[in-house]
Amino acid sequence: MPSCGWLLALSLAALAGNTIGAVAERTERNCTLSPPYLPSTAVNTTLQLQELRERMLPLNISAYVIPGTDAHLSEYIAPRDARMAFMTGFTGSAGTAVVTQTKAALWTDSRYWVQAERQMDCNWELEKDVSISSVAEWLISEVPPSGQIGFDPFLFSLKTQEDYDVNLESSNRSLKSIPANLVDQVWKKRPAIPSDNLTRLPDRVIQRSWQMKVDLIRNQMRDNPYQPTALLLSALDETAWLFNLRGNDIPYNPFFYSYTLLTMDKIWLFLHTDRVTEDLRVYLNASCDGSHCVQLKSYDTVLDHLKNYVAQPGVKVWIGTEYTNYALYEIITPEDKLMTSSYSPVLTTKAIKDETEQRILRDAHVRDAIAVIQLLMWLEKAVPEGKETELTASEYVNKCRSKQKDSRGPSFETISASGPNAALAHYSPTEETSRRLTVDEMYLVDSGGQYLDGTTDITRTVHWGTPTAMQKEAFTRVLMGNIEISRTIFPSGTRGVNMEMLGRRALWEVGLNYGHGTGHGVGNYFGVHEWPVGFQGNNIPFRAGMFTSIEPGYYKENDFGIRIEDVVVVIPIQTKYGHNFLTFDTVSLVPYDRKLIDTSLLSSEQLQWLNKYYETIRKLVGPELDKQGLREEKDWMLRNTEPFMVSGSSASVSSSSLTLIALAFALLHNII
Repeated sequence: MPSCGWLLALSLAALAGNTIGAVAERTERNCTLSPPYLPSTAVNTTLQLQELRERMLPLNISAYVIPGTDAHLSEYIAPRDARMAFMTGFTGSAGTAVVTQTKAALWTDSRYWVQAERQMDCNWELEKDVSISSVAEWLISEVPPSGQIGFDPFLFSLKTQEDYDVNLESSNRSLKSIPANLVDQVWKKRPAIPSDNLTRLPDRVIQRSWQMKVDLIRNQMRDNPYQPTALLLSALDETAWLFNLRGNDIPYNPFFYSYTLLTMDKIWLFLHTDRVTEDLRVYLNASCDGSHCVQLKSYDTVLDHLKNYVAQPGVKVWIGTEYTNYALYEIITPEDKLMTSSYSPVLTTKAIKDETEQRILRDAHVRDAIAVIQLLMWLEKAVPEGKETELTASEYVNKCRSKQKDSRGPSFETISASGPNAALAHYSPTEETSRRLTVDEMYLVDSGGQYLDGTTDITRTVHWGTPTAMQKEAFTRVLMGNIEISRTIFPSGTRGVNMEMLGRRALWEVGLNYGHGTGHGVGNYFGVHEWPVGFQGNNIPFRAGMFTSIEPGYYKENDFGIRIEDVVVVIPIQTKYGHNFLTFDTVSLVPYDRKLIDTSLLSSEQLQWLNKYYETIRKLVGPELDKQGLREEKDWMLRNTEPFMVSGSSASVSSSSLTLIALAFALLHNII
């Protein structure tokens, strides 16, 4: 699933035509008509805007900013934190809304422009930008001099607050922190916090106990030259990882609302204590007061507890700035009581999987491959009959996953897209937009599963008829990019951003590109986008034991979309002369669509890699198919993993040349 870090302006596709059901209406709003035209998917937001504006008046604020995140700065949020969606009607995963007494505007990126036009009524302007400078420019034009702009400090990161300050500093407008969220005050039917109890991971999927992890992190605190006395954990996956606990507060993510404050001799865990069973209290040693005893505190008391801790002499709190909200940051004063890094030691430690985590995450991908194979095999038969849709395909693959061992549901909303819908990189079908699948169009399915032993994410693009020459070339060049990164050998500590261009090179050669990131970290029964691993500029260097996706693509507006995504693990490799070198080992195990591969474009090295990958699929997935008695699926897998003929001719640059180009570029710019 593509992450949203690098947005080069994604290709847009019309969500019209070939839809299921008698949908004759226009799919997007038209606010220039009188009266304005609104599709049935648009949400009436008049009442909530009126009530919010009434709340703004006594606070003497001219505007109110509504981010699309939660107090933990999560990418995926719980329904109760979907404040931007409640106010605007827009349900995309990225955006910022701003309300004044007379206007309301939404900022989002190009993945979601069509969706926003379908879901918002004419109370809202759509600003096709995501930069804070764009929001600030709009605020300066709409807010009078000396005006104040309200915001919830729990929903701003440090960088967000700083960026607003910088953009507003010479304008005579200023931010005003309002900890009591105004949207919550007008949201009468705001969803409740789930009441399910938290669970601990079984011993069979754990190599390190929570006590071992606490000692590991304390050692890093002790060894740090700045000598922090405490570590504040704000990201939801930090606490879940530290204590080997899981919850279900966030859709598709097994997290629970929590903070942790860890010192050398104390552990305070802030959460909804009524969801902690007596067995978990015993597991956490919650009834004692030693260095390995977890003191359970109410979730809402973290601010006061942190304030009291900081008031003590000689303390210093370590925070990771990427996931600590401004409300917590601003109470850690004076400055000599604060220590910052982009990511906490928990996130950087968690990024390198231990031996057990690596083994079970590989196992999860074997079982997950069977679900995807079952989907592709079923569609191959069903699509020519003309009865299946994007939505039924999405439901089918999730049903297949649910039958696999240790399944815990999908890891994100399935992207099931055909024809022009696939040109929207993050499109997911609904009853209104789902298109009938045909043999005349490309089909892209990006899906993943949560398993007790791992999280998966895989994308395959197929065509059941005769692809055009352009579709076949584009697919092959996307595949070439995937292979070139996958087979690259690089020094340990190389940053993903320094080799990311290898995924684009074959596309660039013919003037094609894609507008999303090339890969992201993947967790062990955690988030499908697990930071800080990946190919973006703010990701940490690669080390052995890290898992990341590799997912180049191409999207032709109003026509088709292509993406090939595999999860890989970073492994050591022996080279002729050098030591401490790494490469990637692909753990996603589903063959690519053979009819879309133009082998004349592939180098002999790329074909050899492809054949070796297909041998691995047979070796690992074959026995599991036998074990599950899936003979038909095994026959399909064997047919689709037949080796390709390796010829000496090639129209591509060799992998070694590409690697040298990338590393030379990195060294030239001192970014390794």
